[in-house]
Amino acid sequence: MSSGAHFTLDSHKGGPNGWKVAIVLEELGLTYETKFLEFDKKEHKAEAHTKFNPNGRIPTMIDDINGDLVVWECDAIILYLVDTYDTEHKIPFQWLFFQAPGQGSYFGQAFYAVDRYVDEIKRMFGVLDSVLSKKEYLVGGQLTVADLSFFPWNNGALNFPGAVLGENFALSDGYPALAAWHYRLSQRPAVRKIVTEWMG
Repeated sequence: MSSGAHFTLDSHKGGPNGWKVAIVLEELGLTYETKFLEFDKKEHKAEAHTKFNPNGRIPTMIDDINGDLVVWECDAIILYLVDTYDTEHKIPFQWLFFQAPGQGSYFGQAFYAVDRYVDEIKRMFGVLDSVLSKKEYLVGGQLTVADLSFFPWNNGALNFPGAVLGENFALSDGYPALAAWHYRLSQRPAVRKIVTEWMG
């Protein structure tokens, strides 16, 4: 599998779900090798990938040290990593399941059915802003998997070419606590590394 790394991660540079996993791997200080699949070549649907992930999606992770255990779907991977390797409980996973079906679904769909989903993005921004106006992180005053999982989708909604939220949208105007939180997350070494490597 990987060349000396603990994990092999099949992903795609444009998919926020792969970012979520890579950021958690970085936060936990775990070594991994990323194989970026070419969607235009349908590599994610090829047998070389589907033998590990029959759903033919990304991300897919192989724990090369734990018997080549394969885990796919980003939140299943994150739960596995936190449960197995976060022995110090540095990044608990409360709020992860608000992020996964809510933010992941609606933010992704906003690229296709703009009005309905942009309204839902703004609603979720409001929920997050109200919580973050009272505390630094979503859970227990410390960084969690949920904080890290929100970052890639928020970042995509704010920075994707074509500006899903509109060319003149400024997060800090309506959601100052959320904007400050997003900025703090963007400055974490693990997040900066993934943004730099994956966005080029």
